[in-house]
Amino acid sequence: MISAGTTFQFLDQDLLLLPQKAIYWKQQNALIAADVHFGKVGHFRKAGIAIPRNMEQDDLAVLSDLIYEHRPEKIYFLGDLFHSDMNNDWDWFVLWRSQFPKLEIILIKGNHDIISDQHYLKLGVTLYKELAVGPFLMLHHPLPNATQKAAGGYVLCGHIHPGVNLVGRGRQSITLPCFAFGKNQAILPSFGKFTGRVAILSHKTDRIFGVLKDKVIAIG
Repeated sequence: MISAGTTFQFLDQDLLLLPQKAIYWKQQNALIAADVHFGKVGHFRKAGIAIPRNMEQDDLAVLSDLIYEHRPEKIYFLGDLFHSDMNNDWDWFVLWRSQFPKLEIILIKGNHDIISDQHYLKLGVTLYKELAVGPFLMLHHPLPNATQKAAGGYVLCGHIHPGVNLVGRGRQSITLPCFAFGKNQAILPSFGKFTGRVAILSHKTDRIFGVLKDKVIAIG
């Protein structure tokens, strides 16, 4: 399926905001995704909570589809690639990785990325705490003070699983995952299906893009 993304030209860069809750960055020929949380299903099942097994495989299938569609040279994961310690879902990730041996994978480590670095390095995953690329500084956590600029560039981050609350004429409401571009940082929606979202406070100067099932819409 061809994704119906929204093109957003920002800081002289061409960003395609995708309904799969990722970004294709044309100048770098790269995908960017935050908060995939592989292993979360296995984590809950290990605790005796009944969760469908195929949810993890669905996320991997979506990633594969994006790779086949856009042919990126690399993927930047903005933290929380894996949800917790090692479980059976890691084997699915290893199998998925083997299908794309030439793809460069860069992980900006998040608070949930507690698996030993050696496991990632063995799969050819490069690890950073933060990384400056072009005009962007890639982090996991948002800036604690969004009114201040980061020294390394405009921040791309995740962590909080942002959402935007929309209210209809009949007072019905829905919270959509969203891309939130503020003055000094952009917060990406969580890529993983098995994650929640938090409605964020935005300023009039922010650019907010809500994510629907098959498209991305500009809201603010």
